[in-house]
Amino acid sequence: MTEKIYTKKGDTGKTSLIGGTRVSKNHIRIEAYGTVDELNSWIGLVRDETKDKATKDILFRVQNKLFDTGSLLAADPENNKMKLPQLSEADVVLLEKEIDKMNEALPPIKNFLLPGGHTAVSHCHIARCVCRRAERRVTDLAEASAVEPVIIKYLNRLSDYLFVLSRKLAADYHAEEILWKPS
Repeated sequence: MTEKIYTKKGDTGKTSLIGGTRVSKNHIRIEAYGTVDELNSWIGLVRDETKDKATKDILFRVQNKLFDTGSLLAADPENNKMKLPQLSEADVVLLEKEIDKMNEALPPIKNFLLPGGHTAVSHCHIARCVCRRAERRVTDLAEASAVEPVIIKYLNRLSDYLFVLSRKLAADYHAEEILWKPS
């Protein structure tokens, strides 16, 4: 017999944090890790659209780190006794190295870019925007509860990485980078 996926425990609009605390499904903590989960899904789409194996590998690592992040955010800082995977400064440094490596092969830009030019590029920009939203949600949570500072730093750097990746994807797919022309 297979285990049922539904528990019916959330039917009243409440869910459990790691540690057992029950909170509303619109709680700031749920919103924070839910947005990280949404980001992870968008990054999976970008990974699926990417031809370059090295980029796929980095995005796979990012997805795992986002799952780690989600588990950290899903834990009640006062009641959780479970050992959870951690983010570290090394995770941020990896993103910085990847940004620098991609930037070396890209022409400099002096204008903002409009998202578009290729579906993969557009999806990467959507992931970047969701990353920025996740960063805002986690920052909101950090104002109300304990959050490891490296989480906000990682999300900030990840949005930078996704911007530069969008430029790399535009180059990989020979898509035009569309410059913003203020009216």
